[in-house]
Amino acid sequence: MRAVGVIRIDPRERVRKKEFEELLTSAGYEVITIIEQNREEHPRYNIGKGKLEELKTLVEELRPDRVIFANRLTPSQAYNLWKELRVEVMDKWQLVLEIFEKRAHSKEAKLQVELAQLQYEIPLVKEAIRRIRLGDRAGFKGMGEYQTQQYLKHVRYRMGKIRKELERVKADREVKRKRREEAGFILFALAGYTNAGKSTLLNALAREEVEAKAQMFTTLDTTTRSFRVGHKKVLVTDTVGFIDNLPPFIVEAFHSTLEEIVKADVILLVLDVSEPWSEIKRKFLASLRVLRELRAMDRPIIVVLNKIDLTTPEDVEDKRAALLALAEGRMAPFEVVAVSAREGELGELFNALERVIVTLPKFRVFDIIADAEDVPRVLSIVREIGDVLDVRYGQKTVIRARIQVGMIKELTRMGVEIRAPGEGPQS
Repeated sequence: MRAVGVIRIDPRERVRKKEFEELLTSAGYEVITIIEQNREEHPRYNIGKGKLEELKTLVEELRPDRVIFANRLTPSQAYNLWKELRVEVMDKWQLVLEIFEKRAHSKEAKLQVELAQLQYEIPLVKEAIRRIRLGDRAGFKGMGEYQTQQYLKHVRYRMGKIRKELERVKADREVKRKRREEAGFILFALAGYTNAGKSTLLNALAREEVEAKAQMFTTLDTTTRSFRVGHKKVLVTDTVGFIDNLPPFIVEAFHSTLEEIVKADVILLVLDVSEPWSEIKRKFLASLRVLRELRAMDRPIIVVLNKIDLTTPEDVEDKRAALLALAEGRMAPFEVVAVSAREGELGELFNALERVIVTLPKFRVFDIIADAEDVPRVLSIVREIGDVLDVRYGQKTVIRARIQVGMIKELTRMGVEIRAPGEGPQS
C-alpha cells in the first residue's frame, strides 16, 4: 500500500515527523512523500485551502492508495477531504488501530482492537447520517440512511457484547493474579513508550524468546513470565506500549490489559537512553500522564534506561541526572537504573529490585518459633518468601524474618508459631 502523509504543525498539538514515519512504516506502508504545514487547524479541511490544492495535485500525480494525516481529523473534516481528494483519508489514530489489528493474536487483544475500532467509527457513522439528511452523500460505506441507522445500532450492540466478554477475561485474570500472589510471587509490570525495548527486557529477565522487533506496538498480547530475584519468585508482565496523547477510546478499550500495570507491586518504566534528550523527556512525561490516568502513581516505580550499548557511559549519566531533576516534584522518589537488555547487562536493575522488594507493603517482620528439627525447612521457606534477619537458637529456635504476609499460612501448616515482635501468636 502506497501512502502520502500530511502533518499540520501546531504548537498546541504534539506531532512528531519521525514518530509519524515510524507509524507508517510499522503499518507496512510505502511512504511516497510527507507534506507539512505550519498553521492552526482549518475547520473544514484541517489543513489550509492552499495546502489542500497542493495535496490534490500530489494525489493526481502520485496515485496513492491512501492519504494519512498525523493530526486527528473530525468526521466532518474526513468527509470533506475525501470529497476533494477522492482517495481514502485516514488520521493517526486510525493508523494506530490498523497496526493494532495486524499485531493482535490472542482473543482478548482482538476484542480490544475491535472495541477501539467501533468506538472510533461511531462519530463517523453519525456524520454519515447527518450528510444523508442534508442530501450530501450516500451513507456510511455506501449504505443508505436506513442501513446506516441499523449499522449504528449493530455497532452499539457489538460494543456492549465485547465489554461483557472483556469483563469475563478481567475476572479470569484476577483469579490467576490471586493464585500467583498466594504462591508467593511478586508482580512486576513493564511499562513505557512503544519501541523502548520492553519485550527485549522481558526476554533478558526471564531468558525467554518473546517476539521483539524494532518497530512500534510489537506487543499487544499481555505476556507474563517468571524469574528470580535472589531467592524470591517474581513475575514480570509486558504490556502495550504508550504513545503521546493516547486517546481515551484506546485507553478504555485496552483497560483490561493496562490494568496489569495498576495491579503490579512495582512498575518498571522503560526508556530508550540512546535517543536525544528531547525525545526521552517527551516520552517520559507522556508515560507519566498515562500512569496518572491509570491511577498507578502510588506504587514504586523504577525507571529503566535501556540500550546503554548504543551510547556512552557519560551520556547515560547525564541523562540519568537530567531525569531525576525533571521528575522532582512530579512524582515520588524513584530509582533510575541503566541496562542493556540486548547485551544482558542487568546488574543495576537486579540490585534495585532487591532493594525495592523488601519495602513493599506485603512484607512485614515476624518472629517464627520452631522446633530444632523444623529449622532447616523453615529457613528454606523463609528465603523463598522473604529475608532472614536473625536466628536465635535454643530449646525453641526464634527466626526473625521479613516475609510476605500472604505466605504465613504456608508456615503455620508446619505447626510453627508466628508472631509480630513483642506480640502474641498469629492466628
